[in-house]
Amino acid sequence: MLHLLYILAFTILAFLAVANLIRNLMTLGMESQRSFSSTKNGSHGSRSYSSGQLSVPHPEFLDASGNVINEPLLVMRSMTVDDAREQLDALYESSPGSSTPGSNNESREDS
Repeated sequence: MLHLLYILAFTILAFLAVANLIRNLMTLGMESQRSFSSTKNGSHGSRSYSSGQLSVPHPEFLDASGNVINEPLLVMRSMTVDDAREQLDALYESSPGSSTPGSNNESREDS
């Protein structure tokens, strides 16, 4: 009898969770298509949107005065695997806990 009670309780919880998921997805879909008016509403705080879709950039793309930065934020240099391995080996060998300089190459070649 207790098993049936557990099955019934978890079935009810599963239905509630799925219903909540569907309700949240529908709410999210409606909010993503909604356009905000330019009047400030108490529920939106200091956010003000003009009529229509207004694209607001992420704060990390703005400089101190609020202008959009048009330069790349991260530039990665292309390097080969051997270059990366040499740099990692140099870091490892210069670390305070490393043993003799050539010992890590022999263990790496064995594996």
